Amino acid sequence: MGLGHLLPARAAGQAGPVPEPRGTAKLLPGSTHQVPAAVAHTQTLIDAQRLLEAYVSLRELEQLQEETWGPLGGLELPVFQGLGLLAEALGQAVEAAAGNAGQLAREDPALLVAAVRVAEVEARRTTPLGQAPRDWRQRCLRALQAGLERVYFSTTVLPEPGALAGWLEALQVALPAELAIAEALVAPCCPPHYNVVQLWAHTLHSGLRRTLKRLLEGPELGAADTFALLHWALQVYLGQEMMGSLELGPDADVSQLEPLLTLENIEQLEATFVAKVQASVAQWLQKALDGEVAEWSREQEPKTDPSGFYHSPMPAIVLQILAENIRVTSLVSESLQRRVYGMALSELGTFLRSFNDALIRFSRDHLQGDALAPHYVPYLLAAFNHQSALSSSLSVLQPDGVASGVLVPVETALEELQRRICHLMLEALQVELQPLFASLPSRRWLSSSEMLDSVCEQTSRFCGDFWRVRKPAGQLLLAEAERTVVLLYLHALMQGRLVCRSASERTQAAERLQHDAGQLKELFLGLGLEESVHCSPVLLSLRELLNLHDSTLLGLEVAGLRQQFPDVSEDHVSALLDLRGDVSREQRQAALSSLQAGPPPSPSTGRRALFSLVPAPTPSLTSCLTSGPCS
Repeated sequence: MGLGHLLPARAAGQAGPVPEPRGTAKLLPGSTHQVPAAVAHTQTLIDAQRLLEAYVSLRELEQLQEETWGPLGGLELPVFQGLGLLAEALGQAVEAAAGNAGQLAREDPALLVAAVRVAEVEARRTTPLGQAPRDWRQRCLRALQAGLERVYFSTTVLPEPGALAGWLEALQVALPAELAIAEALVAPCCPPHYNVVQLWAHTLHSGLRRTLKRLLEGPELGAADTFALLHWALQVYLGQEMMGSLELGPDADVSQLEPLLTLENIEQLEATFVAKVQASVAQWLQKALDGEVAEWSREQEPKTDPSGFYHSPMPAIVLQILAENIRVTSLVSESLQRRVYGMALSELGTFLRSFNDALIRFSRDHLQGDALAPHYVPYLLAAFNHQSALSSSLSVLQPDGVASGVLVPVETALEELQRRICHLMLEALQVELQPLFASLPSRRWLSSSEMLDSVCEQTSRFCGDFWRVRKPAGQLLLAEAERTVVLLYLHALMQGRLVCRSASERTQAAERLQHDAGQLKELFLGLGLEESVHCSPVLLSLRELLNLHDSTLLGLEVAGLRQQFPDVSEDHVSALLDLRGDVSREQRQAALSSLQAGPPPSPSTGRRALFSLVPAPTPSLTSCLTSGPCS
């Protein structure tokens, strides 16, 4: 009997009843002589991919075989021995058609429908006792998956270094297109319980996971490939640009799939990326610093911006290198961005320390005469602007949500760099001015302003370009320069080189101090220093001590001096009393005792340290710069 009644109505492209085998009559019970011809014809149908007809023919042969078993006591006639191979050939044909489902759905959907229907009818068939079931449905489903994986992930050749981004971009186009084909063309050819679109999504996902696993087990990826994979896997893959496309139906939902990369994979990739980027950033920052250092020995002054401030592209280059690496990682994940941000701060700290060391070598070579820099001071001033630019722009590196406290180490390094530059500037100023103070105090100093005129002239020339430093650094430099001049003045005044021999000389010394204080005030006001931070008024306080006619009142004057300058010591006072030249041992003792007996100094005087930086009576040359904002 025929098997057409066993098959369901035909699907897309195959309307109408199941056809009977062409060119052969139905096999009737006892017609075993027709079996060889029927077997050959069935094989021809299989070869011609007429799968439904081949299945009908095969089942008729199998039914005839089953009908002969009974009379023969379960023995199998030799004529039926080829049916097992014939059935396997048909199963393989069904499997092959399912394996090419994507192509057949576009080019020959009838063949795909036939293969699926054969598998489904066979799955519903009751297998005779003693026979193993032919699980063609599972073979069909496995073939659907295997064929899909073969198309996209069968190659053992992984992307070459640098080519991973292109490979991922190709998948970004191909995989959604494949899902769309599955939804529009393959799914209508299959029963609903095949869940074709979901099967496609899971198969593509699993194949991609295995491929990426092999990729990560191979040689370590470069920075570009690592970034491309992290960005693609974490942001693109499940996004609307790809597997989460709104054009795909709900059956394509891949949100429940296990992550494409494991947490261990992500950790490994992030660590790899940060390490490789760190090495690259370190090279670029060193290159930027080397370029800046090379400028310091040029015959030309530093370049200036339109406002006249000394300028160099180095700070912008440094910030751009760091900021760009931090910004681009925001496209991947907050975790990676935080890692790169931490790396960037670490490298910036290293860069600042290298900058600091380079300045020390620059100063040493210049001051020792090993490599004189034609424009030593201007390039130090330019470095001040670089430090200011880096300090003021530090916040641009900070991603949203990151605590500002992480900046503390870099801020500390920037402050140290500022102190270093300032210290080098003042050291250079001190070297220039030190010889000029060799004649202070002296009788020539008493009668002439020549010495201080030279000091002011040299200081004015030295500080003449301070205006090219951006505020507030310019004010800091001026204030420290003025304090350095005053410290050198005090240093010289207490060396015991002059002892006044009369009241008239004490008057001359007091007038000279008053004159010098006014001259220094005029100098630094002209340079732009705010009067409220001047240190030169200390000379007026010393003038009062020298100009005091009644030596019995020295104790009161000394106590007043301590109120104004809490860091003044007995040694300082003793050196000043020596300068007067008229103080007895008892008067000296009484005056020094007033330092301890008087009221404690007011904590709100707001004066910066002066006397504590001038050890008396024989301070070393370097002691003037031992502490303070620039030390």
